[in-house]
Amino acid sequence: MSFGDPNNPYGPPPPQPPSAAPGYGYPQAPAGPPQGYGYPQQPAYPGYPGGNAMPQSMPGLLVTARVFLYLISAVQIIGGLIWLYVAAFVNDVSNKADDLGSSSSDNPFTAIGEGGHTAAGLIVFFALIALGLAALSITLGVKFGRGGQGVRITTVVYGALGGILGLIMLFAGMDSGLASAVIFPLIWVVFAAVITAAPVVPSGTAWFNRPRY
Repeated sequence: MSFGDPNNPYGPPPPQPPSAAPGYGYPQAPAGPPQGYGYPQQPAYPGYPGGNAMPQSMPGLLVTARVFLYLISAVQIIGGLIWLYVAAFVNDVSNKADDLGSSSSDNPFTAIGEGGHTAAGLIVFFALIALGLAALSITLGVKFGRGGQGVRITTVVYGALGGILGLIMLFAGMDSGLASAVIFPLIWVVFAAVITAAPVVPSGTAWFNRPRY
């Protein structure tokens, strides 16, 4: 056999045709680092105004507002319990006045007893309001960790109303001329201002707008 015979097994291999170039219009997959198997890619969180990334921990001003809410709830609980004790005392006095009085409306003890029962009911009403506000303060403080816009708006409204009440007490204390009547309302106004501002500043807004999984 001659080496020129294409069927010769001992001859050089026939030349191979050139590899085809990639077809026009078929984009090539870009080379990149391999994705880790079993590890989903984390989305990039958008930044908030005044910052570069979503906060991963509660901002300091919100932490302060939460502490203030707990302190206010303690004052409200103590105040509510005191009001309940006063209501019970007034009710006991009214009962004794009823025992000393008679069925006649002209007896002064009868009038004292009726007025005492009315006052006791009114005091119990205020005590229940104080205890209800204490429950709201605690709930808002607890919800700061995972709460959304509802908690944020409720906190702003709650703090603003508390600030208005504190200003009224502050002006009344200043008119009385007693320094002791000014200190507590002033502290109350400061607490209310922090509670109102904490969810409104950019860091607080971003905290309540952060994604939750």
